Amino acid sequence: QFTTRVVSCRAAELRPEGGGEPVRGFQVVLEDTILFPEGGGQPDDRGLIGDVPVLRVTRQGSEAVHFVPAALEPGTEVLLSLDWERRFDHMQQHSGQHLITAIADQMFGFKTTSWELGRQRSVIELDTPLVTAEQVEALEKSVNEKIRDRVPVTVRELAAGDPEIETVRSRGLPDDHVGPVRVVDIKGIDSNMCCGTHVSNLSDLQVIKLLGVEKGKKNKTNLVFLAGNRVLKSIEQSHSTEKALTSLLKNGPSEHVEAVKRLQSSVKLLQKNNLNLLRDIAVLIARDFKSKPAPRQLFVLHRKEGDSEFMNIIANEIGTEETLLFLTVGDEKEAGLFLLAGPVEAVENLGPRVAELLGGKGAGKRGRFQGKAAQMSRRGEVQALLQEFISQQKPEA
Repeated sequence: QFTTRVVSCRAAELRPEGGGEPVRGFQVVLEDTILFPEGGGQPDDRGLIGDVPVLRVTRQGSEAVHFVPAALEPGTEVLLSLDWERRFDHMQQHSGQHLITAIADQMFGFKTTSWELGRQRSVIELDTPLVTAEQVEALEKSVNEKIRDRVPVTVRELAAGDPEIETVRSRGLPDDHVGPVRVVDIKGIDSNMCCGTHVSNLSDLQVIKLLGVEKGKKNKTNLVFLAGNRVLKSIEQSHSTEKALTSLLKNGPSEHVEAVKRLQSSVKLLQKNNLNLLRDIAVLIARDFKSKPAPRQLFVLHRKEGDSEFMNIIANEIGTEETLLFLTVGDEKEAGLFLLAGPVEAVENLGPRVAELLGGKGAGKRGRFQGKAAQMSRRGEVQALLQEFISQQKPEA
């Protein structure tokens, strides 16, 4: 917590991180602050000004601007409270990034070009097209050895013209930077120009887990990692999943993979058998229709289980030179698939109208129009439309 004073307060809007309508509120500047404004790859802090929640903190020049939902009177003395759990998490991830970046450079010459502190995991972009599994393993081992060595992490400030700045690792200062240059030192390992928040000793990182690498931008590789409490949370989630799988699969964790493989094989076989049965049913449905003594001009069928192939088999077996077919598959109250088949001219005329009635989209050629339907419950309206069309096409006496 920290006691300070309100300098200014003005009406403003905040666009939520996940998108949506802007939130109306106020931008507040304080005499000083303990809330970190977003920057340098690190998200901003959260907290309270009195009992008013701080929803965002940004930097404008040398000022930290706090977005709050309620107005604060300039000149008022206020108590600023920091969300420590969020701050400490960011400290662990950011110091972890510095350590990984330094050791990756020392061991393999991999330079860091950018990084992102994400909500679930963090990513370091390395300037190399390839990082092997063996290199990831060696890097993880080395950074955790440094954590166990309890190496101090310190912060110092250099004057803007200090020649020592040239010896410090940096990706450059922001264009609107003012004041001294802040340097974060990991004793004997790294000196890095940085505005972010950090632990005071590598032992505070607890542990670092490198989750692996992903293909990055051109000739770059993304290294994914967790640090500190995030590793513990990840283990807890994995353990909960493991317990759930043990209960479902009725075997131990070491047998889970084989059990799932067997289930996948069984599912594939069942799906194949199901498809064969559906094809047989389609043929039987068509033959039953054709066996009727007086063939109808309209054939309508809905089935919950089925696919496009099921409908096309029926259309192929019945033939569409004289009969108009309207076939649908899927849940009657939700979305599904439809097929309109019949004389070419009739289908070209009716297809788009059928799709419109079903709230869907489709396309057709050579006497078939098929697509997706969003409103299967309107099948009755389509049937009425087709009946009306047929009644208007009665042959002349």
